[in-house]
Amino acid sequence: MQGATLSDITPEAYGRISKRTAQLTDVDVTQVTFHAGAKWSEDLREAARTELCELPHVALVTAGTLGVVMRDGAYQEFSAGDAMLLPPGHDAWAVGESDCTFVEFSRGNEYYAQ
Repeated sequence: MQGATLSDITPEAYGRISKRTAQLTDVDVTQVTFHAGAKWSEDLREAARTELCELPHVALVTAGTLGVVMRDGAYQEFSAGDAMLLPPGHDAWAVGESDCTFVEFSRGNEYYAQ
């Protein structure tokens, strides 16, 4: 059995985006906050070194709204209480004047390692 308290983890900041990651056996649990005005292509693109986010995400939005546009132009918004599965090839941003927070579950988080 394993557990972690995300609020006890010091966040990593990428511009207006912050994340806290708990590493459990075979899965990382990451709380991501897109602060108001945050956009992946403006705040994380340089760290990721890709034009769009090329990671898949399985997550639950816990606050605010996240706007997502795919490489092909498909657009969707996810708000508090929504589960989302994002395939690779997307950009995302906090919609409106509020922060958007989601908790994602992944098999390893080496993507953002420097």
